[in-house]
Amino acid sequence: MKALHFLFVVSLLFSIFPTQAALRVGARVVDATPKQLPVHVNGGMRQRKLNEVGAPIKVRAIALDDGNTQLAIVVVDSCMMSRAFLDDAKLAASKKSGIRPDKMFINATHTHTAPASMGCLGTDVDPRYPFLLKRKIVEAIDGAKKNMEPAQVGSAVFDANEFTAVRRWIKRPDRVTNDPFGNPTVRATMHAGRNWDDAIGESGPEDPDFSLVSFQSLKGRPIAVLGNFSMHYFGGGIKGVNADYFGLFNDQMTKELGHKQPDKPAFVSVLGHGCSGDIWRRDYTKKEYPNPKIEDYTSDLVKKAVATYGKIEYERTATLSMAEAKLPLKFRAPDQQLLEWAKGIVSKTEGLPKTQPEIYAREQIFLHERPEAELILQAIRIGDIGITGIPNEVYALSGLKQKAYSPLKTTITFDLTNGAEGYIPPPEQHVLGGYNTWAARTAGLETSAE
Repeated sequence: MKALHFLFVVSLLFSIFPTQAALRVGARVVDATPKQLPVHVNGGMRQRKLNEVGAPIKVRAIALDDGNTQLAIVVVDSCMMSRAFLDDAKLAASKKSGIRPDKMFINATHTHTAPASMGCLGTDVDPRYPFLLKRKIVEAIDGAKKNMEPAQVGSAVFDANEFTAVRRWIKRPDRVTNDPFGNPTVRATMHAGRNWDDAIGESGPEDPDFSLVSFQSLKGRPIAVLGNFSMHYFGGGIKGVNADYFGLFNDQMTKELGHKQPDKPAFVSVLGHGCSGDIWRRDYTKKEYPNPKIEDYTSDLVKKAVATYGKIEYERTATLSMAEAKLPLKFRAPDQQLLEWAKGIVSKTEGLPKTQPEIYAREQIFLHERPEAELILQAIRIGDIGITGIPNEVYALSGLKQKAYSPLKTTITFDLTNGAEGYIPPPEQHVLGGYNTWAARTAGLETSAE
């Protein structure tokens, strides 16, 4: 029997046997804001174009070296990036920096207002932006390595439950609706909790943990902080191309902690994307919701992060190691009947698809042409801190499972890392339906993938 996806990743942590050594760490942030507008933006069903920049898009990198292992952790303000694109970027970055491609861990924040670096659903990849982004990833990794210095590391976790909640609710049996293929399968959907008359409750748990990994010089000067939180994205009130709350959090953390010193590299705050496939900021169990502005939401989150940061204890000789594995999985490719249905709709579609049947008909063609995928799974160990990366959008429950099975004190999971192979709900959740289960590049892997 095939190993469960989340256990496969955790097993990588068990396979790492590092020895204590002196640690060197460097960080770099690079601006990757598009120079040419408009740009295609993905994250929705249909293609959008944005003509203005509301907040910069950035690539943030942390490089680590203990004398034996050298690696880079990178977070990009992007909705998602394909494995093919990232493989190419890693090769280019390796030639420049000397860090091996399999020692590069690259995560997308999942902001829904960044230029499209890959195509999905009704959106095609932006024709210009990926070339710029690749150069910026290379620059960030190489710059982080050049900034390395002797360092100490520590971590902490705080409860941020008031900032995150389950967005996927189960619908009443008499409120089940049809999927794009015409079948009554939608028994749960995102944001169904807006109307209590339509839904009976949440479909799973949330993960309230906000994790911080801090790197300082041996004299206590902040080098970088790596954050991880399971909250999908903010969304409302954001203008133009924008890094969403991830970028705003990093800007505010830099103001709080990053007091520039002469002849020293600038402090870098890095917030990555956790396991939030079924998570958003609004708690639908409460009738009244304050609906904060993104500035207020982020400011309150930063206050808790800064308070927790001040309590972190550090060690100077931390274990450092990294493992990578490749996991082949199948897509739920269409059978002949579904494929013929899809071809019939696609043949009549003018331009990009606009309706859900048109969008998912086109997706069947993609799955037919690419029936299998090979996923890159990675695990990093820094002392008693475990960091895992999955190239999918996973539910909070999957992240909680990894923490429960991990042998380490602190385990942090980043999804949409080293690729973007779609949603993978826990197997028992597939029967509930919803767009996160509909066969497509965004949710098409076999039902046992988790």
